[in-house]
Amino acid sequence: MRLDHAIAASSKTSAGSTGLVLLLVVLAWLLSLPTVSPALANGLAATPPMGWNSWNQVRCHDLTEDVVRHAADALADTGLRDAGYRYVVVDDCWQAPTRAADGSLRADPARFPHGIADLADYVHSRGLLFGIYAVPGSRTCAMANDGYAASGIGSLGHERQDAETFGRWGVDYLKYDWCHADTVDGLDRKAAFEKMRDELAALPRPIVYAISEYGVSSPWTWARPVANLWRTTDDLGATWDSVLATIDRQATVAVHSGAPGGWNDPDMLQVGNGTLTADEARAHFSVWAVLNAPLFAGTDPAKLSGEDLATLGNPEAIAVDQDFAGGQGRRLDAGPGYQVWGKPLSGGGFAVVLLNTGGTTATVSAAIPGSWTVRDLWAHRDVGTGVSATLRPHSAALLKLTPR
Repeated sequence: MRLDHAIAASSKTSAGSTGLVLLLVVLAWLLSLPTVSPALANGLAATPPMGWNSWNQVRCHDLTEDVVRHAADALADTGLRDAGYRYVVVDDCWQAPTRAADGSLRADPARFPHGIADLADYVHSRGLLFGIYAVPGSRTCAMANDGYAASGIGSLGHERQDAETFGRWGVDYLKYDWCHADTVDGLDRKAAFEKMRDELAALPRPIVYAISEYGVSSPWTWARPVANLWRTTDDLGATWDSVLATIDRQATVAVHSGAPGGWNDPDMLQVGNGTLTADEARAHFSVWAVLNAPLFAGTDPAKLSGEDLATLGNPEAIAVDQDFAGGQGRRLDAGPGYQVWGKPLSGGGFAVVLLNTGGTTATVSAAIPGSWTVRDLWAHRDVGTGVSATLRPHSAALLKLTPR
């Protein structure tokens, strides 16, 4: 199914009972946007990067070059590439068990028989960009957690060599994952991530730099001059409980957002995975959009349901994610069974998420000072002037408020 057909097929709404009502004021929030350090000066990731990552789909041992090629094909064929999903990122387990005689990284010869440079060329031929995975220490996460039988494939002591290898291969995006480098190798997070930043900066090829240490050392307080994006939380699971716990954690870090080029990353999308219902997946995506979060699909794009394809490819929701007007989305109010998130948009409007976190249908409403035309970005239609929605359990409304 193509994206345009999926959006048309999913533009249905449903009614429900009344429930939760809240009142919020956003003016003080708008006046309290923080002063933050400049973003990494590599000129990349002016908007939150979007793409596909292999980990949530195949994890470690099922990763092959065919999986990556098929994902690239599906991004192009479904319309997701044209919706903005441009980076195809090969996560952990692409590596051969050992380095080559000269110390360079190499691809697993059985699962990547044509090598990484050839794979990057293929991804580029589909109008996409290519990403890869590495770690600052001596062990990758799959070596520690998935029984991946390898030795010495971390970048410790090989930072320059690995950066130059990635540049030669045509890499456009590096995911650099901590993976116990403090306890195993005695490394300091900030210093280790800075070291690879500097090696990437010396390359003639621009490479988006994504770091992941799971929010342990509050990277939102120090990572803006270091990387283009940084994880704010542990791995996101494909369950509603995990999504909601991750949403809750973002409430404390959103105030540290700043100018484009550096983004809080609440982890890859789980739309289409696990036990998430279509409503839960849409709520998940709605909050990620208001957070200006990087958007990386983590499932087989060719096998997405029509509903999930429409969720990932909703152009109006993506536009919210890509619109940075001086402040990442914040949680404006919360109580038993509901949350409200919002952020300013270019042109003077707002994006608002009304989220029903409870187990029964409820009406969530917000009184926003001013006079607005309100558009429902999932129904793709204007819905009047009130900021309110009747929502099924674990569902959300994503609304765009435009000054009248």
